Amino acid sequence: MVARLLDEDPEGAYGYSRVALRLASRVAAVREAAGFASYVSQKYGEALAEFRAAKRMTGNIDLWPVMADCERGLGRPEKALDMAGAPEVHKLDKAGQVEMRLVAAGARRDMGQLDAAIVTLQSPELASNSVQPWTARLRYAYADALLAAGRESEAREWFAKAVEADRDGSTDASDRLAELDGVEFVDALGEDEGEGGEASEEEKD
Repeated sequence: MVARLLDEDPEGAYGYSRVALRLASRVAAVREAAGFASYVSQKYGEALAEFRAAKRMTGNIDLWPVMADCERGLGRPEKALDMAGAPEVHKLDKAGQVEMRLVAAGARRDMGQLDAAIVTLQSPELASNSVQPWTARLRYAYADALLAAGRESEAREWFAKAVEADRDGSTDASDRLAELDGVEFVDALGEDEGEGGEASEEEKD
């Protein structure tokens, strides 16, 4: 139930995770699920505690990037950067290393270091033409950092590249690209309702 509700009902998922913890707190999968339920509910302190517990139980370092992101959520970007430079990062698979790079870049932005965030995201994975599960998010983060730094033309290019890679709609890159191009979307239904409202006013006259 926690996994099923995470995206659509974070608070509901969090509630179920509390029940699971009461019943099976010594099960690593339960601690990990509770961590993610707390994480999506922005309860970063609780999430970090659960992720640490799961890591102690299993010895698995896959949760390292999300643990670092919890440090960001707690207002400790310096700690997140320390974790990005820790030996554990070298034990992550490619997806985990990319995720860690995204977290580190976010920490740099938290600290107002935009140029450093941009450099952090520059990597072989960013330059690659092959599309991987992380490609859209990596390109999006790079485009967003460029835009924050005032490099609009480069940002537009990378938002476009993010759109190309975003096959499952995991980002709003298409909306950001349209915004940069000055495209405005009109709610056709709302417009029709408005016209109907105007017509009824005329009838009153």
